[in-house]
Amino acid sequence: MKKIIVGVDVGGTAIKMALITPDGELVTKMQEPTPVADGEDGILQKIVDMSHDLLAQHGYSLAQVCGIGVGVPGPVDGEKGIVFQAVNLHWRQPVLLKEKLEALTGLPVAVDNDANVAALGEMWQGAGQGAQDLVLITLGTGVGGGVILNGKVIHGINGVGGEIGHITMTPDSGAPCNCGKTGCLETYTSATAIIREGRFAATNGSSPALAAVLAAKGSIAAKDVLEAAVAGDTAALAIIDQVALYLGLALSHLANVLNPAKFMIGGGVAAAGDFLFSRIRESFKRFVPFSYVVESTEIVPAKLGNDAGVYGAGWLIRSQMHES
Repeated sequence: MKKIIVGVDVGGTAIKMALITPDGELVTKMQEPTPVADGEDGILQKIVDMSHDLLAQHGYSLAQVCGIGVGVPGPVDGEKGIVFQAVNLHWRQPVLLKEKLEALTGLPVAVDNDANVAALGEMWQGAGQGAQDLVLITLGTGVGGGVILNGKVIHGINGVGGEIGHITMTPDSGAPCNCGKTGCLETYTSATAIIREGRFAATNGSSPALAAVLAAKGSIAAKDVLEAAVAGDTAALAIIDQVALYLGLALSHLANVLNPAKFMIGGGVAAAGDFLFSRIRESFKRFVPFSYVVESTEIVPAKLGNDAGVYGAGWLIRSQMHES
């Protein structure tokens, strides 16, 4: 009997779901809006309904399902499957996700934080294949992270291991962060930070290219800043150089503590390719004291994009099968 795994990536706007074979082949995927207004019970019921629909469409019975893996945006007790809180889902109190979803489906359920799950996905079927010690950094609205050592996610005592975006880069200055501090890595290297600096350059007269974009569109995207930098706009280039400087510095700290084989960088900003990555590598080289660490550490783009979460959620179940 062919076995199948259900991988689920729950976000604030959409629930992504895939059927994945134990060998890592993605059979099919779907996504639907997250019914945040319906509370935790509504979201859990949505996962149940989507999984039933997807399995039925592709001719799988519940007896063929190895389990359901779920990635959620918030700190998680992976062992017990408890989500402490998920602000984007309006979950302010702990949610017994594993227990509740197992009761609703009769299937084994495994749960972890979405950034950790994305890192596992990249390790299994993406840019991290072949490595057991790696770090994923996602550059989006904020900066997320997942740390894997010896093939296992590092959770820490409160489930917040891997919160790379909140490493303080400048103790006494910097833009305010959503966490309440100032000077976090997130405030220098996220898409939000690039947009903030791009808008400033467009309005203070230092970037004619970005001023033209702002006049034409009424807004500036991170992509606009990257394109202006590639085209040689001095102010835009200074913004991208600052992003690379602080990312390289943060990665050097992580390399000194963790010594991973790979840093994988994902999110929309990472699509800038070698223009950005060569600068990050130069900054990393500047701050790492050991040349052999620089030589043995790869800094590469993540490969799986929006599918990393469902692959990693599938891996949560796949790894349990491996252990049993």
